[in-house]
Amino acid sequence: MSGTITGMWFRKDLRLVDNTALIAMMKERDDNESVIGIFNINPSQLKKGTLNHQAFFAAVEQFSEEAEKAGLPIHFIVGKPEKAFETLKKAIPELTKIYFNRDERGYGKKRDEAMLTFFSDYKIQVNHFQDSHLHGVSEIKKDNGEAFKVFTPYYNRWKKLKKPLFQKEEFADFGVKGADFRQLFKEEQKYVSDLLAEIPIELKGEVGLQRARGYLSRFIDKKVSSYEVDRDYPAIKGTSRISRFLRTGELSIREVYHRLNDSDEGGNSSDTFLKELCWRDFYNMIYAENPEQQTLEIKEQYRGLHWNQNQGMLIAWKEGKTGFPIVDAGMRQLNQTGWMHNRLRMIVASFLTKDLLTDWRLGEAYFSQQLVDYDSASNIGGWQWAASTGTDAVPYFRIFNPTLQGKNFDSDGTFIRFYVPELANVPIAYLHEPQKMPLDIQKQVGCIIGTDYPEPIVDHQKMRSEILSLFKGQ
Repeated sequence: MSGTITGMWFRKDLRLVDNTALIAMMKERDDNESVIGIFNINPSQLKKGTLNHQAFFAAVEQFSEEAEKAGLPIHFIVGKPEKAFETLKKAIPELTKIYFNRDERGYGKKRDEAMLTFFSDYKIQVNHFQDSHLHGVSEIKKDNGEAFKVFTPYYNRWKKLKKPLFQKEEFADFGVKGADFRQLFKEEQKYVSDLLAEIPIELKGEVGLQRARGYLSRFIDKKVSSYEVDRDYPAIKGTSRISRFLRTGELSIREVYHRLNDSDEGGNSSDTFLKELCWRDFYNMIYAENPEQQTLEIKEQYRGLHWNQNQGMLIAWKEGKTGFPIVDAGMRQLNQTGWMHNRLRMIVASFLTKDLLTDWRLGEAYFSQQLVDYDSASNIGGWQWAASTGTDAVPYFRIFNPTLQGKNFDSDGTFIRFYVPELANVPIAYLHEPQKMPLDIQKQVGCIIGTDYPEPIVDHQKMRSEILSLFKGQ
């Protein structure tokens, strides 16, 4: 093959439309340049056996098939990025340019910084772009140039800024077919085939751009007008459910924003949803400003808190066997589906940190395994918010009462009865506090507390006093 090779390195941007780096590559290529698609799998970053891992690679498999149909075969390379790209360069010495959408925080940022040095050493020209968020981490600053620490002033500035346009171009529009060197990477192809074979079949139906657009359209057409109210009630399917597609990049954040913003539906509810997109940008920026936040509290005065080390309580929380119905329903939804309603994420996080006095990092780590929409910036930000250790977090003395949360947001028990079937026949008068149900009624409905469903593992009021003392002692 004459001419040079330019590579598009895909990561969490698994789409061929409105992909900033991909569009730039196709617009800037010369006629004598061939293009290839690249995806690097770093085994040290995998979380095999978790819902997070399985859902992500279900999306990777679907994207690879879509790219193949569009004429851009994906070349899978395996290993730590430097070693994998070294192998790629040796196999394809004509590779002289790389395009990718960069990460701006966490492991991805460190990887990209190291790879910029690598590509420079190998005389490979690099072009990288901010694609994953409406605004990058350095775009919104205070007047003095400092980063915001509080959401509301950040949002007030965010909503005034012009948003990047939805780029409707997709790979097929350029009339170019990607080169195919996959025969040079048979071992890598075998590794990927084995990896993808482990994905449960049920996860493969919830992937791809068309699936993502279906969720978005249904939300705009049927749900957004009532989103402001319905979003707090887990029994109502009132949320968009597009978070998993934003996490993988199967759906462009710009497409989401402009379809919502251009819609006549929603009114205030639409604004409320767009505000959630701002939270996504805000937490991305916070992670970039606090690169150690996954392991270290942002508020320095709360570093070194003496958390409870009771493993039995942590296991009960993970399994949804705490004796607090709304908490247990939320955890079982997570374990069964890989997703949890946002109201419940706040409730179960508050319960773990404020009622069980358990280190928020353990909860964050469990979510990182179980969530199919896991995003490190938003997840860590949410956990530090609930634990009162992060930026703009809930004050430590504001503690969710799990029983009242259940009564307020699942008043008739529809959600609880679905995910905690032991309580399905419990009268509503006792559903949120089943331990108060008289023994004769327990026998009548077939739910003996302490046998069929656990007693509450803690006394909320007692633990409330303990957490207040813990924080006041810092």
